[in-house]
Amino acid sequence: MISVERLTKRYGEVDAVRDVTFRCEPGTVTGFLGPNGAGKSTTMRMICGLTPPTAGSATVKGVPYRRIANPGRHVGVLLDAAAQHAGRTGRETLALTARILGVEQDRVKRSLDTVGLSPKAAGRRVGGYSLGMRQRLGIAQALIGDPSVLILDEPANGLDPEGIFWMRGLLRDFADRGGTVLLSSHLLREVEAVADRFVVIANGRVAAEGTKDDLLSGPAGTLVRALDPGALAAALAAAGLGARPAEGGALVVDGTPEAVGRAAAAAGAVLLELRQAGGGGLEELFLSLTAPPAPAAPPAANGSAAAAPVPARIATEKEDVR
Repeated sequence: MISVERLTKRYGEVDAVRDVTFRCEPGTVTGFLGPNGAGKSTTMRMICGLTPPTAGSATVKGVPYRRIANPGRHVGVLLDAAAQHAGRTGRETLALTARILGVEQDRVKRSLDTVGLSPKAAGRRVGGYSLGMRQRLGIAQALIGDPSVLILDEPANGLDPEGIFWMRGLLRDFADRGGTVLLSSHLLREVEAVADRFVVIANGRVAAEGTKDDLLSGPAGTLVRALDPGALAAALAAAGLGARPAEGGALVVDGTPEAVGRAAAAAGAVLLELRQAGGGGLEELFLSLTAPPAPAAPPAANGSAAAAPVPARIATEKEDVR
């Protein structure tokens, strides 16, 4: 089990991570998601004892990582595939890891076979590896101690489609045998395919947490797209409807399609799309949770919000909008 309680990291006046709380249970894969700079890597480094927190705590299997005796036998960690010694071969890297952890040397070959590194590739120096090969070696290094917990930061980065498919099966099998996986990735569809739970972080805070069913099956508001986005944003704000940007210039509104349609009609905003949000899976959820607030329309000369001077209607796919 991984338990994070109100974890905070402050650099000067800036909170890189603030009051982050979540749990990863045995037998599950937890997808840890967020845009670049959201605080994912900082959080994972604090869990692994590499970055001291300003406040809060993190434990793995009930104790802080630094207090685990011979942690590689209990927790497999991959935070940076580029951190391996470039002058050693892949086989030498794993042999040294096995010796440090006190495990049998026959696990070296077993780990190489598990991650698909051939004897020829294992005999090459790591400095000549591609990023995908380094990722495979890093995963082998994390697994060689036969841990019950895996903490992986962007392990699919650099893998080809076959490699991503392989890694998905590896992590699913690990969790199905009772292991705990915390997985950070920007490949949302791949995370959605393997994870049981999600933790979405934005601006250093947890924006959402829960199972796939909890987060993806509930009502997600209304998706709307207008000819004049500024006029629509002003109309929604005037009606007291909160909105978040979505892909393609659309907005996800906290309200029913009828309420959104009435607000647009009152302002004379031409709508190009109006439908119940959802159905876009993890990607749509991620964008709605991590996007910046929708900009409001600039005020008109008389101080009121500008509105489009055209009749409100919903354009169908067959209509030519000019």
